[in-house]
Amino acid sequence: MVVALRWLLACGLLVLPVLAGAQVQQDEALVLVAHPAFRDLDYRQSVLIAAPAPNGGHVGVILNRPTRRSLGSLFPEHEPSKKVAEPVYYGGPFSRGALVALVKTQANPGIGTVPLMKNLYLAFRANTIDHIIEATPNEARYFVGYVGWRPGELKSEIDRGLWSVHGADLELVFRKDTEGLWEELLQASRRIRALAPAEPSLAAVAD
Repeated sequence: MVVALRWLLACGLLVLPVLAGAQVQQDEALVLVAHPAFRDLDYRQSVLIAAPAPNGGHVGVILNRPTRRSLGSLFPEHEPSKKVAEPVYYGGPFSRGALVALVKTQANPGIGTVPLMKNLYLAFRANTIDHIIEATPNEARYFVGYVGWRPGELKSEIDRGLWSVHGADLELVFRKDTEGLWEELLQASRRIRALAPAEPSLAAVAD
């Protein structure tokens, strides 16, 4: 599978965020819940995890878009991939042909990873993902594509009301049944909002 992922890199299908400073401590991740008026099909009724990236922007994946494909079906000649029990998820519109891994581990899994929060990393490097699949295949969730924001872009989207923000925890991130997750978190956002002062119009969300 390393060969396949290197092919994606060579063809320009995997555009990585700047990872040179990936060992630097960063703020912990946020869970983002799309506003009901968010019309972009990639993000409609989506729940994301996002965290600061070393380039000053943010990076993350969509949590509630499982596909019908297994990792073994994507890489039929790679025997360790067949050990992964969960389906592959759609992670976002950036580099749709590339594989990334959300890894639950106490130690950084290798080069080319972004720490999201304690014991949680997002891995982009082909060799690192390959090692994860071979060593601990079911301690990670695998995604095709991811989501990235330029510096200041996510804050602008939150300020415009495109996302409501929740704290992240491993149980939510690795929840097996994600059907209804968006509705559940949206209702929680509304309960919190009902206790807060009135917010400005969200007309910009429909742009």
